[in-house]
Amino acid sequence: VIGRYCDQPEMFPGVAHFHTMRVAQPSGKYYHSKFLRDLCDIWDLRGSGLTNMHGSTGDIVLLGTQTAQLEEIFHELTHNMNVDLGGSGSNLRTPESCLGQSRCEYACYNTQDMCYTLTMDYQDELHRPAFPYKFKFKFDGCPNGCVCAMARSDFAVVGTWKDDIKIDQDAVKGYVGGEFAPNAGAHSGRDWGKFDIQKEVVDLCPSKCMKWDGSKLSIKTADCVRCMHCINTMPRALHIGDERG
Repeated sequence: VIGRYCDQPEMFPGVAHFHTMRVAQPSGKYYHSKFLRDLCDIWDLRGSGLTNMHGSTGDIVLLGTQTAQLEEIFHELTHNMNVDLGGSGSNLRTPESCLGQSRCEYACYNTQDMCYTLTMDYQDELHRPAFPYKFKFKFDGCPNGCVCAMARSDFAVVGTWKDDIKIDQDAVKGYVGGEFAPNAGAHSGRDWGKFDIQKEVVDLCPSKCMKWDGSKLSIKTADCVRCMHCINTMPRALHIGDERG
């Protein structure tokens, strides 16, 4: 709970208290519609009705309630909805993960399992400030970084692979020949002209580990920094390796 108080309560009695509550989000942010309805019912009754799904920390953020309602809300969340408060203050913040292997073909490890395990291991540190400053775990299944682990956490876990990127040479030719839309068709609303593998993939490789000789694409694994650009641009042709973790 983050305490918010108005410095002129006599003038604005309706917001004399306007506390924020962080609620632990489900791992990977999977929700049942009943859970969302029940959460909104609690907040309509005992809070302002304002929510942030999700805050910059990744949590469910409930904006604005009074001191007298805090214990009531906490009881409803923990006893009836089987969900706990998240981390706040100078302490461990609520761990967060991407969808991981439950949905994503690029996930290199089970992000949800690791996030859940560490949330349970550090439950005491989530509730009772013990650190000199806030501290955040985040778990990205691959270097695409869908929860921005490297940018928005103190302890970032990012999945990767050790072996070669898998290449389907026929599919590479399909992209070059215009049979497949690059970026899985994400930019199909604009005419970017004919796909140029040299300009749009090889030349943009940050470690210059790729080579296209006109008929075959090769990648020097020792120099690859796993930036995911080539895989995202040609998903039918390229895929992460098998030795993952």
